Amino acid sequence: MRSSMFQEEGSSSVTSSPLQFFSMMSVSPSIGSPYTWLREMKSEERGLCLIHLLLTCAKHVAAGSLENANITLEQISQLASPDGDTMQRIATYFTEALADRMLKSWPGIHRALNSTKMVMVSEEMLVKKLFLELFPFLKVAYILTNQAIVEAMEGEKMVHIIDLNASEPMQWIALLQVLNVRPEGPPHLRITGVHQQKEILDQMAHKLSEEAEKLDIPFQFNPVVSKLENLDFDRLRVKTGEALAISSFLQLHSLLALDDEALRRKSPLMSKNSLQKTVLMNQSMLDELSEKVMVNGYSPSHDSTSSSPVSLTASINSESFLNALWALSPKVMVVAEQDFNHNGSTLMERLLEALYSYAALFDCLESTVSRASLERFKVENMLFGKEIKNIIACEGFERKERHEKLDKWFQRLDFTGFGNVPLSYFGMLQARRFLQTYGCEGYRMKEENGCVVICWQDRSLYSISAWRSRK
Repeated sequence: MRSSMFQEEGSSSVTSSPLQFFSMMSVSPSIGSPYTWLREMKSEERGLCLIHLLLTCAKHVAAGSLENANITLEQISQLASPDGDTMQRIATYFTEALADRMLKSWPGIHRALNSTKMVMVSEEMLVKKLFLELFPFLKVAYILTNQAIVEAMEGEKMVHIIDLNASEPMQWIALLQVLNVRPEGPPHLRITGVHQQKEILDQMAHKLSEEAEKLDIPFQFNPVVSKLENLDFDRLRVKTGEALAISSFLQLHSLLALDDEALRRKSPLMSKNSLQKTVLMNQSMLDELSEKVMVNGYSPSHDSTSSSPVSLTASINSESFLNALWALSPKVMVVAEQDFNHNGSTLMERLLEALYSYAALFDCLESTVSRASLERFKVENMLFGKEIKNIIACEGFERKERHEKLDKWFQRLDFTGFGNVPLSYFGMLQARRFLQTYGCEGYRMKEENGCVVICWQDRSLYSISAWRSRK
């Protein structure tokens, strides 16, 4: 099927492939509507068609050929659907992201269309709660983090935890319950929660104080309303004599945008010609990429051109932030991050990597949740769709979703002065047991250099690692 699906231009084959036939059809419903044929298209053929069209569209967008990009977007719209199969749903959000990037060519129109869009705090909290319920990732991370903290804080009487993304009290309620049954008794616990929404921190403070009072554990909650990149470390109020732990869930990658902005100010702008040479891809390469994603189960390697090399000399802002964390001398710091390669320098690199990554995430939901589920739609739309748009449509400081692989974080944290702390056998055992009782066989957990990577089938999705300051 691959040979017929992706024929090179000028091929003299008698039988036209579905993709070639599609490209010749009118996208206007009034002239020879292709809708009947599209409804009968097999899922795999449609998926290949969508990938090819998305890559073609991205090529046009990157080259500034907006008219051709618009034609391709119209073709994609006939196949994509927010309530269809995995590839149809993914294509919906990648199409939206590419269209948003195109609209940025007209800043006035783009601002006008987005001026009234805002996400309510209640909606933000809802979608994060749905993500927690529909996927096992955060719960596995909670289990491993709490166990690492309990082990590091053995015998300590004054414990201070800094939560760099304080939005979910479940994790710390579970920790309070574990600390309450310590043989030596519970410590005095102080949690500093960092979040940009005061309302979320207030709810955290109320629920945790309530649980601590019920268990009769001495407890304080220190709220710090701040974005991570603007964090004033003095407000963390780290005191002499207390044992410190730091928890960072899906946060550190956003700091890499600061490095990009610093580089942009230092380096002269690339010429238009060199930029076009970087992003343009010929048709045969698009065909090859399409086949790799859909047919060969393409897995981008750490050494591929899609991976973003760590430039330690360039990482000025993220490095200074990690240096500040190191200077706090935590007994343990647990870092959970998306295990993806979404920080490539070009649109085409990021689009291919993101297609591969989000195909796995959408496939998780396809295997566990009904297509008609409103909860599924909200997670795909408000969480994954938003991330996809940021990866594809944004550049420079605006592009926050700069997910990178575990080996890149290893390099960064090691260079900053952190030493890796292997996650314990008991912690991994608890996490594996939880995954086994989760009710879906597709999830896997593997160990990499004392860290844990959570997978869907054989695809790495999230990593959890523990660290401490080297003297």
